[in-house]
Amino acid sequence: MPGIIVVGTQWGDEGKGKAVDALGERVDYVVRFSGGNNAGHTVVVGGERFVMHLLPAGILNPNATTVIGNGVVLDLEVLYRELDGLATRGLSVAHPLISANAHLITPYHRTLDKVTERFAGKKRIGTTGRGIGPAYSDKINRIGLRVADLFNPDQLHDKVVASLEQKNQILVKIFNRREIAAHLITGQLLGYADRIRPHVVDASRLLNTALDDGKVVLFELFRSAQAHHLDVDHGTYPYVTSSNPTAGGACTGTGVGPTRIDRVIGIAKAYTTRVGEGPFPTELLDADGERLRVAGGEYGATTGRPRRCGWFDAPVVEVAARANGTTDIFLTKLDILSGRAEIPVCVAYEIAGRRTGHYPMTQAEFQLARPVYELLPGWQEDISGVRSFTGLPANCQAYVRRLEELIGTRISGIGVGPGREEVILINELA
Repeated sequence: MPGIIVVGTQWGDEGKGKAVDALGERVDYVVRFSGGNNAGHTVVVGGERFVMHLLPAGILNPNATTVIGNGVVLDLEVLYRELDGLATRGLSVAHPLISANAHLITPYHRTLDKVTERFAGKKRIGTTGRGIGPAYSDKINRIGLRVADLFNPDQLHDKVVASLEQKNQILVKIFNRREIAAHLITGQLLGYADRIRPHVVDASRLLNTALDDGKVVLFELFRSAQAHHLDVDHGTYPYVTSSNPTAGGACTGTGVGPTRIDRVIGIAKAYTTRVGEGPFPTELLDADGERLRVAGGEYGATTGRPRRCGWFDAPVVEVAARANGTTDIFLTKLDILSGRAEIPVCVAYEIAGRRTGHYPMTQAEFQLARPVYELLPGWQEDISGVRSFTGLPANCQAYVRRLEELIGTRISGIGVGPGREEVILINELA
């Protein structure tokens, strides 16, 4: 049975939560492999809207076991706030299994994230201030804290002291902030140890054994603001996240090898959005952009920030599909485009007087890119009630097929509304 990876092909907010939730009924394990709680995802079940920032989308599926892999940076305060919040709404969910090697976000990570972004001024990159970048920095610098450290209090305290030696100097002498007491951090973290202990596992062995046993394992990129173009290596650097939210990151973030992956599903919105700073060739700073924002509810699930909106950018999705080896594309929010006579689609760029049909090699070139549009006929019909591809208006079908041609990957699923049931499946995804 397959290992399936779900990745975003734009700048996040593509609707991965909806796709994962739909797939979750067909899988045995749903696994997070990257990022933290710096953005959220929204799932609509029975007309009720659930916004989660750390818990995997599959947490609401009683038939799937959820796992937080080693590639995730974990804010324990947020984790238990979300679990307790679901419980107060009458949803008693199983605690997700958590890799012992996942790194922890601490209060000093959040503090550093906020003060450094504020002092960056015009050079800010649009961080959410949730401590994600500083936590990953500590991980790479080999001074991070892991979940397993919670079960060795003396070792945990020593690691906190060592981590704060330089950080306190920076906070006090550069940012004019108060010194952070190591014992307070240690005490706060240890307060979660007994609660989390039963759920800590060797995630790599667990998942590989599950695949050996014929289980279906879904590796979800999760979170709205994670996608190929926010990858620290392949994204619009430096306006990126601090991890690898790509198909390759699913392997390093879980301990499951690439030969065990059978399918990679790329999620693409029928138009394009972005949160935060960075280049965005098709961005609309006019009434069309506002219409997309309002109709699509384009506001950050975590920050509430209005998302930047623009037309579909085919070179952006094509390069993501290529780099991630996507086998299928799930197209979301197609219903938002209803009611237009024509719909522009970016098919190429003009860069310094030259036209190119491909995503450019360097970010300096991408900064200069101007979209070249192809106008496709629109449709007026409400498509939210359609459940088959042939039931869509002819122009709507043509729009989907043209996107398919441009990105070079088959479109196997389409979202036509926010609800779990508002989906068209063209090809089976699991």
